[in-house]
Amino acid sequence: MPPTRATTRERSAVRILLRLWPYVRPVRVRLSVAACVAIVASCTGLVIPLVLKWMVDGPVADHDPAGVWLGALYLLLLGIAEALLFGLRRWLVARPLSRVEAGMRADLYGHLQRLPVAFHDRWASGQLLSRATTDLMLLRMFLAFPLTFLLVNGVTILVGVLIMLAQDWTLGLVILVPAVPMVWTCVLFEKRYAEVARLAQDQVGDLTTVVEESVLGIRIIKGFGRHRSQARAFRDLVRTLRTTELRKARMLAAIWAVIVTLPELAIGAALFWGSIQVADGDLSAGTLVAFLSTALALRWPVESIGFLLAMSQEAATATERYFEARDALQEDVDSAAAEWGLSASPHRPASDNDGIRFQSVSFRYPDADPESAPALAHIDLHIRPGESMALVGATGSGKTTLTALIPRLHETTSGRITLDGTDITALSREELRTLVAVAFEEPTLFSASVGENVLMGADDSAGEPELARALAVAQADFAHALPQGTATQVGEQGLSLSGGQRQRLALARAVVGRPRFLVLDDPLSALDVHTEAAVEAALRDVLADTTALIVAHRPSTVLLADRVALLSGGRITAVGTHQELLRGNTEYAHLMSGEDHRR
Repeated sequence: MPPTRATTRERSAVRILLRLWPYVRPVRVRLSVAACVAIVASCTGLVIPLVLKWMVDGPVADHDPAGVWLGALYLLLLGIAEALLFGLRRWLVARPLSRVEAGMRADLYGHLQRLPVAFHDRWASGQLLSRATTDLMLLRMFLAFPLTFLLVNGVTILVGVLIMLAQDWTLGLVILVPAVPMVWTCVLFEKRYAEVARLAQDQVGDLTTVVEESVLGIRIIKGFGRHRSQARAFRDLVRTLRTTELRKARMLAAIWAVIVTLPELAIGAALFWGSIQVADGDLSAGTLVAFLSTALALRWPVESIGFLLAMSQEAATATERYFEARDALQEDVDSAAAEWGLSASPHRPASDNDGIRFQSVSFRYPDADPESAPALAHIDLHIRPGESMALVGATGSGKTTLTALIPRLHETTSGRITLDGTDITALSREELRTLVAVAFEEPTLFSASVGENVLMGADDSAGEPELARALAVAQADFAHALPQGTATQVGEQGLSLSGGQRQRLALARAVVGRPRFLVLDDPLSALDVHTEAAVEAALRDVLADTTALIVAHRPSTVLLADRVALLSGGRITAVGTHQELLRGNTEYAHLMSGEDHRR
């Protein structure tokens, strides 16, 4: 299962954040320049107290109006320079950081497309969505502000303390007294805040999942009158997230109280002690003004430590969550061997005419108990070249699982599958999926036009002739009568269309590329009797030119096939023609009688 709850294990935020380096490296020069500019800008502000010292001990003490005006001019120029430098820093980081965020998002999206189906079966889509949106936004904010200002404020505090010690070392020591308790507080805060930050970001993923499921399942929610229960579930998650966010706020308030209070007490003590020294003539008024001005200038760098540490911990958590998905093993030629610890099977030389072969194929889902029975066991099946075979079995017998093995949506646990004599593991997935087309029982359409959805099943050179032919085969000519014809947008999940219309478009997508091998998972289940008959008539011409495996529940669909394989308990128990099995196999006759569907 994906890690979706905060963990208390020891972890280094710095080590985690260093994983961002490959993405930051291309823009490192610009970010470094921006950091240097910010340091110069911050240190420019520390020059202002020195000008004030000169003014108080010089022109003010000497009653020199011209000197006061000159000092005022210096202060104005320093203020303008500081503002311009900070503006330059923001301009320097804006574009490169948006590029970093876009690159990370594109990498994650591309990686998710290459991950095996088993990964997506385990992970909630909302958790992945929150990693691609909220977490990446946090990372961009971290790179834009906390990363730079942890360095900038550290340098500013160091320079400011040196300036104060140079003014008067006794006052400087008074200011440094709170340093030890502040460091201890920050260390304690960092550890505890990391746990709460992780919990909050995981809860955002849970909330995103609920919202997504509610939107996609809105018809079910309304149809069963479950909007109140869904609203209650959503409110419960919102309250849980609110409680966690309040914990974060309390922790941040606590550290902020410590970080603000201790320096203020130190500044008060320094003011008291400095005033005594000025009164005794041991310290000039200008020096005291410069010292206190420097201390006040350091208030924001010091007070921001808690805020910056909090953002850094949230960024570390976001980085951790991002790479949890990014590190998942993607599909490759040897992914089955890597996942199951198996050695790759040798494959025999390709033959031009061998069809589809299953040879001692077994499959167990990755999350299943190793001691449990496999979903499929010792499948031996041969679909001859140009032959159509129907796959029949009771609900839960493993029909859909078996069909998913051919395009390698799942990897076999043992055994092998060949297409015209070539082991499918010897083919790249891209090559394999150009040879095999699939239509699932639950059709999935994308937020695109009808034509774009159908032509996903063909190469880029396919156009209107191929689209028209595929729509005709699937009896989906209704597409031409839509408001913009085949350019009509079907909406998310195709919910603007009926179930039968979606299924016909999915079937058109499967046949548009004239595949050598066709896998159909009960493709006509949502069609009425008349439409089904018309689709079957058109499909016969398509099946004559391809090797096909068709999951079937109804006799009318079975009759499309040349032969039938009966799947029972994860095993092939009988193979023959429809009439042969009907006469000689009781289980098959029972399934075809329809009694199983009526239960």
